[in-house]
Amino acid sequence: MTSPADMHRGLALRGYLAVTHLIPLVAKPILKRRLGRGKEHPARWQEKQGLGLAPRPEGPLIWLHAVGLGEALSVRGLIDRLAKARPDFSFLVTSTTAVSAEVFARNAPARTLHQFLPLDAASYRRRFLDHFEPDMCVWVEQDLWPGLVSDLSARGTPQCLVAARMNAKSHRSHKKAGTLYRDLYKAMALTTAQDDATARHLQSLGATAKVTGSLKPAAPLLICDETELETLRARLADRSIWAVAPAHPEDIAQARAAHRKMCDLDQSALLIIVPRFPKADMVFDGPRRSKGEVPGPHDPIWFCDTFGDMGLIYRLAQAALIGGTFSDIEGHNPWEAAALGCAILHGPRTANFAADYAQLDAAGGAIRVQTPDDIVNALVSGTLPRTAAHAAQTIAAAARQTDALASELLQLYEVGNGR
Repeated sequence: MTSPADMHRGLALRGYLAVTHLIPLVAKPILKRRLGRGKEHPARWQEKQGLGLAPRPEGPLIWLHAVGLGEALSVRGLIDRLAKARPDFSFLVTSTTAVSAEVFARNAPARTLHQFLPLDAASYRRRFLDHFEPDMCVWVEQDLWPGLVSDLSARGTPQCLVAARMNAKSHRSHKKAGTLYRDLYKAMALTTAQDDATARHLQSLGATAKVTGSLKPAAPLLICDETELETLRARLADRSIWAVAPAHPEDIAQARAAHRKMCDLDQSALLIIVPRFPKADMVFDGPRRSKGEVPGPHDPIWFCDTFGDMGLIYRLAQAALIGGTFSDIEGHNPWEAAALGCAILHGPRTANFAADYAQLDAAGGAIRVQTPDDIVNALVSGTLPRTAAHAAQTIAAAARQTDALASELLQLYEVGNGR
């Protein structure tokens, strides 16, 4: 790790830091335009300027940055392990999207608060860091902000990059700013990757990385309203239920085609469609959750167009076709469904979670499908319970990697804070 006194600043980093002084000139009007389009939190958007921040908890504060919803939810297992070892710790989780704040709030661990990451302007960074004074910073997966990394280094705050993901396309993009990233990686006391390919990509950019796997398998179960769950289970007790989630148009088309065939074989079959980006103007002929509607005995499809209900849907369904796997989205997180006992089905396009799906496929914990007929064959094959059991075994093994990572972070905290 670079000396705490002063991070080495190459020409690219110095140029970047100079430009960030201009961000406040345009930040407020841009944020307000985004607010008008519903892309910023209506009551908390000023946090992105380092304003209106929540009170700092007493005692040691560990800051974890996770850019979006999936990453924010993934850090919960790591937080749980750190909190169990150190009851005096509090945790700050930052992200950038309004949806991540909303859903994380429902699933947040104890002693954990959420804030939006400030834009990487010098004045905003200073307000944020002066206010929270984190004792350690953990960057998660792929979102590094050069100004904050530089400022933390100058303050002597230990930093780590964990569970990094970098596919070939992202690696090519990073190489274009290779000297900048080389400085950032040198500031890390620890860098870990989810898979061998990411580790090689990081090493080519100057990092010293080792593979510790994904944080997602170790995350706690998504929550849901238990009363509503029991009500729906009683209402749907005689039905065969499967889901497509979080779904994009290509996934929905495949699922609908498969479900038409399923209904010919099993008239009790119910498909739950959970769109990745619910919109009020979506056209759907059938019961919609956003309108408070639930499926009647003859409704073949239930359209769950609300945020934050994956914990409910995955508990109701026997199987889940994970969305993004039939388009250039290239997949979504399969672990949340697997942890709740859903048998995992996925399409052929999984590059965004290549290591995750490869791990599940190799263990017999997921079923790869390419056509509606493949989906139907998987659903009626009788192998879904076995597939779900193999996924559970894979999750248990992956969680042990997060145990080891938490122990290493605790050691780095002790060293970095002179204890």
